[in-house]
Amino acid sequence: MSVTIRVPATSANVGVGFDCLGIALDLEASFHFEASDDGQLHIAGCPQRFRGADNLVWTSYLHACKAWGLPSGLLSINIDSPIPLAGGLGSSSACIVAGICAAQLLGSQAIDRKATLRLATSLEGHPDNIAPAVLGGLVCSFVDAGEVTTIRFDVADKLRFVAIVPPYEVRTSDARRVLPSEVPLSVAVWQTGRCVAMVHALEAGDAQLIAACAHDRLHEPYRAKLIPDYEAFRCASLAAGASAFVISGSGATMLAICDGDAHAKSVIDTISAMESVAEAEGGKRGVKAFLLHPCSTGAVVV
Repeated sequence: MSVTIRVPATSANVGVGFDCLGIALDLEASFHFEASDDGQLHIAGCPQRFRGADNLVWTSYLHACKAWGLPSGLLSINIDSPIPLAGGLGSSSACIVAGICAAQLLGSQAIDRKATLRLATSLEGHPDNIAPAVLGGLVCSFVDAGEVTTIRFDVADKLRFVAIVPPYEVRTSDARRVLPSEVPLSVAVWQTGRCVAMVHALEAGDAQLIAACAHDRLHEPYRAKLIPDYEAFRCASLAAGASAFVISGSGATMLAICDGDAHAKSVIDTISAMESVAEAEGGKRGVKAFLLHPCSTGAVVV
């Protein structure tokens, strides 16, 4: 028996929704599973250092089999993923969700999205990327007493997301370390109102409202310092027509939220031109900018 599962990239926070909002994007990873024919574990399609028994897809599969009493066996796993590793677009969440879904399907079970969400969150530690990877769309999520609560929204079709991916990583531990342990009441009030407004703005495709509420004060001012190119790309993207500019997850990927294809193309052209100048002056840098659409579906069987 074999199965192929496709999981979308995800972006956590969407600016003002720190640790509670996440959105699915149409950069999709494909995972093919089949029983090993030689009694050994085979993992292909990822860097060599991830091809051992500690591979996240494999360990998530085993964890699900054990948790739910499903049969397990050595597998041949082929990964075809355009999602940048450790870049803030949910690569680890995609791996976890794929492994858990594979355990159910290879165990002759249908995918139980609620159970998948709960188990995947326990493995990842937080649901902000996991929830949209499972459900698609824009998802608000939180955990209370071990139970994951999600509220899913559709994202307006006209919105575009330009991912700007620099050739360096921001460690999640560093991105957490730089955050203050306490914030003033004024910051909490600022953040709460804009987080609620952002959900409606993304659902309605209200570019003016997105621009008005996408001004985070809780985490981005601190994390931006870990991304050397942040300010230059933010200013350039907004000048090129982006409605908002946010850090994707903990970085280093950044997202320019745009009202339609024309503005998105303008942002991509601007970033590409900046890179051409930088390369001419100091050599190859490797910053990538590409267009993404909102993805309404989470993990699916192909």
